[in-house]
Amino acid sequence: MKTLVLFYSTYGHVYKLAEAVAEGARQVADNEVVIKRVPETLSKELLDQIGATQAQKAFEHIPVAKPEELDQYDAIIIGTPTRYGNVCSQIQAFLDGTGALWAQGKLIGKVGGGFVSTATQHGGQEVTLRSLHTEMLHHGLVIVGLPYAWQGQMGHTDVTGGTPYGASTVAGGQGERQPSDNELEGARFQGRHTAEIAKKLAK
Repeated sequence: MKTLVLFYSTYGHVYKLAEAVAEGARQVADNEVVIKRVPETLSKELLDQIGATQAQKAFEHIPVAKPEELDQYDAIIIGTPTRYGNVCSQIQAFLDGTGALWAQGKLIGKVGGGFVSTATQHGGQEVTLRSLHTEMLHHGLVIVGLPYAWQGQMGHTDVTGGTPYGASTVAGGQGERQPSDNELEGARFQGRHTAEIAKKLAK
C-alpha cells in the first residue's frame, strides 16, 4: 500500500502538519508513505515581499509532485492553507491539472482526506476542507476525516484546531503561532486512520 501526503505551505504551518500526518500513516504496517509538495505559483519577488522565502527553505528538500502520479497511491491526504474559505491557488492549480485522471476514472475508489491552516479560529477551516472534499468526490475518492474517536477536538479550554472534516491548526495573524501538541496529535491520528481505511479497502 502507498500513501501520499501532498501539501502547499507558505510559512511552514501546513508542512508541520504534513509531517505529523505522515508520521501517523507510517504507523500502519506495509504502508509506504511519501511526502510531496505542489509547485509554487508565486514569483520570487512576491515571496520575498510577503516574507515567505526564508520560511520555505525548511521544506525546499521535499520533492515536487506531478498531477499524473496521483493514481500511484491508495490514499491521498492533501494539506492547504485557507484562502477566503477555499484552498490556496497552488493546490487549486495542481488539482486543475488532474483532468486526464478524472476523464479516465483513475482515482475512483482511492481514499482521500485533507488538513488545513488558518490565521484565526474562525478563518474557514471547515469550509475549506469541505471545498477540498468536493473536488475529491468529483474524482470518486472515498473521503476520510478526523472522527470524534480522536478526543482532542472535544476540548474548549485552549485554542486549538481539529475538526471532524480534518486536522487543522491556527497560525495567528502574523503566523506567530506554531501547531500545538494537540493539533499535531490530531494530524497523526488522521494519517493513521486514513491509512487504515485505505488498507481495508485495498484488500
